[in-house]
Amino acid sequence: MNEVINDTDVQFYVTPGYGDYMRENLHYSQAVRIGNRIETSGQGGWDDDIVFPESLDEEIVRAFDNVERTLATAGATWRDVVAVNSYHVAAEQGTIGDAHNRVMVDQFRTRMPDRAPIWTQTGVTVLGAVGMRVEIRVTAVVAQS
Repeated sequence: MNEVINDTDVQFYVTPGYGDYMRENLHYSQAVRIGNRIETSGQGGWDDDIVFPESLDEEIVRAFDNVERTLATAGATWRDVVAVNSYHVAAEQGTIGDAHNRVMVDQFRTRMPDRAPIWTQTGVTVLGAVGMRVEIRVTAVVAQS
């Protein structure tokens, strides 16, 4: 379900699958496009049933996959990403640590080999779902059509 707000150039997007659940039950969209700028909500490493893998590596990769799905819904790709905010539940007090950083950086290099976006990484005590350890939100800018 995508909706246009007023007669402005603002459009909200719902990622097929888990996004339908989020829109119906939590009343939020997965992305908004304003002109050529796209903002995503935080994407977790869930599947379409909002289940998280046991492996931290797999959860982070799946969060990147979900960002990719959400960007595609709004007409963008990782090549359009200019900013990343990531939120991490740290295993050790006071540091996010290499277990998170290793996979995050690998995914950046794999998905954006020709671009190094700005990145803000924040350690948190909890995220929005039980068992969730990472959440990623991005800003993308696409070429004007």
